[in-house]
Amino acid sequence: MKSSSLRKTLTAATVVAALLGAPALVAVPAAAAPKSTIVAPTRLIKLDGTQNTRTFDGITTRDGKSISSLVIRSDNLSKLTAADKATLAKRRVATIIDLRTAAERALQPDHVVPGATLHYDDVLGATPPTTLIDLTSAYRAFVTDAQARAQFATALRTITTTVAAGDSVIFHCTAGKDRTGWAAALILTIAGVDRATVDSDYLASNIYRHATPNDPLNGVNLNLLNTSFSTANRVYGSFDNYVRKGLGLTPAEVTALRNAVRVPLRVY
Repeated sequence: MKSSSLRKTLTAATVVAALLGAPALVAVPAAAAPKSTIVAPTRLIKLDGTQNTRTFDGITTRDGKSISSLVIRSDNLSKLTAADKATLAKRRVATIIDLRTAAERALQPDHVVPGATLHYDDVLGATPPTTLIDLTSAYRAFVTDAQARAQFATALRTITTTVAAGDSVIFHCTAGKDRTGWAAALILTIAGVDRATVDSDYLASNIYRHATPNDPLNGVNLNLLNTSFSTANRVYGSFDNYVRKGLGLTPAEVTALRNAVRVPLRVY
């Protein structure tokens, strides 16, 4: 095979691997996963068909509030078992927000949870397909791409209305670490959680996915999350300005989100 054809084949295979949340063709040496300071036993929702479905239990805001257990982050739901669906139905999951592209959804369609409504908020659909594996570009696009901003804003509004109604909401992408990781960082930061705790929640994907920071397709590292935060500061002057001008959330919408996801402190 000619070298140019080989490169194309490898690139295509790597993109598919990224879409499926599977390892790339070139294996990354295993290393011990970093410890998270906030992983509480109650955070992981144990399902047979996912790795990274979890609440924000154990996370507190600067002013002593907890994050509602009605807010759930996850990887894709394409392999849910009947028992998994029953577990999520018992948690009153009324809304599932899928942040993936149409191509990803076609490859791994979500299984429907009884009583839940699916919302498709395609964050990266307007970017080149290679953005799914060029993660630095992806994290930059989370902030700079108009469709990404609009879809993240829509997701936050949906989370607000669902949780305010007393129901649970799941937001997810493919692996539950990048698009989902930025959405989680948005929720936690807007809720008043300190940056170190936001970082710890983000890095917890490495624990639940048995990955390492130097494995970009399966793991996460803070350089990526820092790209989004620093891009928000560079383009908009501050995170608050990004929320207001970039995402287009009004002060009333920000307050409503905070009121929905913040609950009295729970002690573990």
